[in-house]
Amino acid sequence: MPHFSWLAAAGTAAAVTLMMAPAGHAAGAPSPGTATDVSAAVTTLYYDSTRAGSWEAAITAGVASWNANVKNVKLAKAQPGTRAEIQIVATSGWPQATLGPVRPGGQARVELGSQAVSDGHDKTRIAAHEIGHNLGLPDTKPGPCSQLMSGSSAGTSCKNSVPNATERSRVESAYAGRAAASLVPFDGRILVDAG
Repeated sequence: MPHFSWLAAAGTAAAVTLMMAPAGHAAGAPSPGTATDVSAAVTTLYYDSTRAGSWEAAITAGVASWNANVKNVKLAKAQPGTRAEIQIVATSGWPQATLGPVRPGGQARVELGSQAVSDGHDKTRIAAHEIGHNLGLPDTKPGPCSQLMSGSSAGTSCKNSVPNATERSRVESAYAGRAAASLVPFDGRILVDAG
């Protein structure tokens, strides 16, 4: 049965090819250009919010906003006892964060300061804004409410936690293809979002 042997060999080769494909490409027929297209890979960054206290709902909403609006990077909650690239903690001061873009295996920090909440700023906007710093976005102050990275300069009535098209594009670019795999260190500055 030479034909059977050929099919078995072809099946083995296909299985090896599927096992070597990046995650997300093994199932189904690949779209043109995606099976070996490095730019189609998604960078997953893990965050640890176990020391964020009452901010958990705001963090969850801020993460959901980023995950719904960018494709090249996804944020996921780290399992207990595992390493996370982003450490999120609650503090009594003004919010601040490490300016990224943080890479897999890297380390960034978000401090969600209660001073901004005491002054009337929205917790979800604060969380999404600070995570935006970790993803490589600097402040754009002063700025309108439509710019997530305008932060506190948009005023206490601003509840927008969604990055605008320019902010989304900058994050997508920072995590596109080879940029995501780059070992170029991120900025690392701490940005304090004092009013």
